[in-house]
Amino acid sequence: MKVLVTGASGYLGGRLCHALLRHGHSVRAFVRRTSDLSSVPTISSGVALELAYGDVTDYPSLIAACSGVDVVFHSAAVVEPWLPDPSKFVSVNVGGLKNVIRACKETDTIQKIVYTSSFFALGSTDGYIADESQMHSTKSFCTEYEKSKAVADQIALEAAKEGVPIVAVYPGVIYGPGKVTAGNVVARMMVERFNGRLPGYIGYGNDMFSFSHVDDVVDGHISALDKGQPGQRYLLTGENASFKQVFDIAAAITNTKTPRFNIPLFVIEIYGWLSVLFCRITGNLPLISPPVVSCLRHQWAYSCEKAKRELNYKPRSLTEGLEEVLPWLKNLGAIKY
Repeated sequence: MKVLVTGASGYLGGRLCHALLRHGHSVRAFVRRTSDLSSVPTISSGVALELAYGDVTDYPSLIAACSGVDVVFHSAAVVEPWLPDPSKFVSVNVGGLKNVIRACKETDTIQKIVYTSSFFALGSTDGYIADESQMHSTKSFCTEYEKSKAVADQIALEAAKEGVPIVAVYPGVIYGPGKVTAGNVVARMMVERFNGRLPGYIGYGNDMFSFSHVDDVVDGHISALDKGQPGQRYLLTGENASFKQVFDIAAAITNTKTPRFNIPLFVIEIYGWLSVLFCRITGNLPLISPPVVSCLRHQWAYSCEKAKRELNYKPRSLTEGLEEVLPWLKNLGAIKY
């Protein structure tokens, strides 16, 4: 098939392009002129890859990229938990999806959209494990990112009711080898932990997240192309654990000591506010910000049984994933143990 991948230069999008090529598809990577293309497959003889330049917020460039395309993988998104200009979350995460849906309606060849949503779009799960039937209450949001993905989720569901062939997939906290960016928060946390900049546990282990290895998520996307039913939602999540458990597993794998103390969330929040202030001075986005702490005060645990059953989704355990990530970070020189 002729496949368009938006967000192709991103952490997930780049690996998705590689996998689609391995599966025999022809890939058109939609990237901005300013994008770092290090994650995108190299264009060479015999590789069915082409670049299309533009932006999901620029409809003319998007509709041109959709020409002759059979499937659109819409993975472009702003994934930072905090930005100095929050309007970017709306323009990219909401406006971008609107443009993709519009382009689908105006392009005769598009048979399916596989839309990369987020577990945040379903809302928190304090004290229980949720599935695809959960709808965000929209009463409160921890981050502007969460708000934008919840709004976009409603747009996707409405489009499906109108007959747009859209399949929504909801990854958990994506981690694995690749770019150490905001989209790879576990790798960033490990770098901070093993370099001594995060000396203790974050909070007291009351948080809960569903961790998804990036390659499992990519496989889930491709299965959604082959087996996903338009209008359906699929959680591409994994093992539910706290960041305390992540640190403990990492210590066991590396034969290093576990943290000796817990850092209360109010202390981390103060650090977050200072990081935001520092960002406004330097322009460097913070790893920890007050919205991140808000997320850590909740639980985000989900079941991926539907994806296992209908997409043959096979998520690996957190231990299996970290056994790959930690040596990879060590080989990069990013951590020592």
